[in-house]
Amino acid sequence: MNFVAMDFETANAKRASACSIALAIVRDNQITNEFYSLINPEMDFSWRNINVHGIHERDVVDAPTFPEVWRHIQPLFSANKLVIAHNASFDNSVLKRTLERYEVQPPHYLTLDTLRTSKQFYPTLENHKLNTLCDKLNIVLEHHHNALDDSVACANILLTEQAQFGSDMLRPFVKAI
Repeated sequence: MNFVAMDFETANAKRASACSIALAIVRDNQITNEFYSLINPEMDFSWRNINVHGIHERDVVDAPTFPEVWRHIQPLFSANKLVIAHNASFDNSVLKRTLERYEVQPPHYLTLDTLRTSKQFYPTLENHKLNTLCDKLNIVLEHHHNALDDSVACANILLTEQAQFGSDMLRPFVKAI
């Protein structure tokens, strides 16, 4: 499988407030590259979000804005590329809203949500949160809500599901954005 696992953290409840992004790039069923960046969201942080991910305004003062980061990662998002996330509706909407905020046309790409696949493949779990799933599948998740650790864990979840259930079982979960 070839895909990119994506994870965002946000500064506040607004989807256009990305303050970190991570990508785990998978080629031939192996994580071959990782990308992580703090992002200056150019807006205030909420204490609620800080309590979740631990990123403060002072941490992003010298960080690039999203358009600066986008120039580096944009080639990974195209019509024939698969971009996955755990709770993909959140991460896809953060990407879309952040790009719209900066008046950048959102890309068209394929997406898959490992939250949805996990509910299908592991219906008896107490919940389908990323950390619960990693515990169940013996996937290392060092720091939950660290975008890089979360994106790597998400990639490993999909690779595990593919190994257990096969690519044909995953195809119905792929959607176009």
